[in-house]
Amino acid sequence: MRADGLRSRTGRAAYPLVLSVVALLAGACADGGPPVPRPTLPAPAWSAGTGDGRTAAPSPSGPAATTSGPTGRPTGSAGTPRRYVFPVRATNASYHPTHSAYPGTDIFAACGTPVVAVTDGRILEVSRVDRFDKRGPRGPFNGGLFVSLLGDDGVRYYGSHLTGVAAGIEAGIRVRAGQQVGTVGRTGNANNVCHLHFGISPPCTGSDGWWIRRGVVWPAPYLTAWRRKVNRAAADEVTAWHRKHGCPAAPKTD
Repeated sequence: MRADGLRSRTGRAAYPLVLSVVALLAGACADGGPPVPRPTLPAPAWSAGTGDGRTAAPSPSGPAATTSGPTGRPTGSAGTPRRYVFPVRATNASYHPTHSAYPGTDIFAACGTPVVAVTDGRILEVSRVDRFDKRGPRGPFNGGLFVSLLGDDGVRYYGSHLTGVAAGIEAGIRVRAGQQVGTVGRTGNANNVCHLHFGISPPCTGSDGWWIRRGVVWPAPYLTAWRRKVNRAAADEVTAWHRKHGCPAAPKTD
């Protein structure tokens, strides 16, 4: 998804027409090997600098952004209704229910199409520099330009291969559902195809890696609901995954 960043240079289909496109992208959006697990689903303690062109939100000094309900699921403020929106502002955007090697979704739309926050929350990381190099290590910079958001539901949402990141979008700021955070692009390992790589994962404590951020649960069911204006939340599934796998300290070997 060379659309892994709004301003950076940064699968398998059941439908015949999409099959060829997905096949083409399977290699483009391989944001690294399959996901690996690491524990607890609190707000992460991000460092201010990452040394790879990213900026990350500092550790929150006040109360945690989310609270845990009776089942341990992040719930945010009690009684607060959640609103979710489709991450690409285009009526003709398409996506496939599967992806190569790990859970994630590539959303195809023209380069420059607005990418928006899927729910209310706080920006966790922003990459405005495309450091992907086919000769370099696989995984760390595959997304190119990207933005990750910690929703008030306690779930992290990641969009990469962006053409650019919207002005004013920086780590630590709050955004509302539907607010533009960047534009679809083909940075990183997007194989020169305009699309947004979209991943859903837990915001693991401390400095986790691309192998978690790129996605650990399948986004398609949620994308389908949001497109129909149904506010389906991913928090239960993400929490279940996190309890089972923790926060993997390293990616599995491909």
